[in-house]
Amino acid sequence: MATVTLSFDNGPEPDVTPQVLDVLARHDLKATFFVIGQKLAAPGRRALSERATAEGHWIGNHTWTHSVPLGQREDGDGAMAEIGRTQAEIGALSHPDRLFRPFGGGGNIGPLLLNRRVVDHLTQGEFSCVLWNAIPRDFADPDGWVETALGQCAAQDWTVVVLHDLPNGAMRHLDTFLSRAKDAGHDFRQDFPDACVPIRRGAIRAPIDAITA
Repeated sequence: MATVTLSFDNGPEPDVTPQVLDVLARHDLKATFFVIGQKLAAPGRRALSERATAEGHWIGNHTWTHSVPLGQREDGDGAMAEIGRTQAEIGALSHPDRLFRPFGGGGNIGPLLLNRRVVDHLTQGEFSCVLWNAIPRDFADPDGWVETALGQCAAQDWTVVVLHDLPNGAMRHLDTFLSRAKDAGHDFRQDFPDACVPIRRGAIRAPIDAITA
């Protein structure tokens, strides 16, 4: 038996996020949705994050454009705009810990995630930087990701799973994944382990050189 924390990146998506919320409600599970700022700002999409918040889910910041890992950005101000503009758009929907997840370019954790000016922005703004330890690649394997995710959950004590509420068909299998994970005895919780939060409420809690350009 292991612990599993659910997170969903790259939404909100009108054709997918409501179904994800329906499935989570049926299973009585809470998750965190790391939203892309420019999507949240698009007409009609904020209501999806408002619904998620009303149902007990957390909203986090996943940059404005989700285009280039921040450690690859040479314009420090642009990198800050990716975070700051999204946080402003999230507004009152923000979790008190100001949850931020960097763009990893396919789930990679390495020196391209952040740069020094971004770290300063996160610490001064009292953000919590939330990473992950399981990428079942539902974005690339929409029909086979469930087996991958179950294997990742079984392989460690506390798994932070990154899924995506994207319109590629992958979330059709979310109910199956949750049912099988419960059948395997896994326990679900909404918070994040310290090992996946190197910056918490603005305080650096773990070495960050390995994820900072």
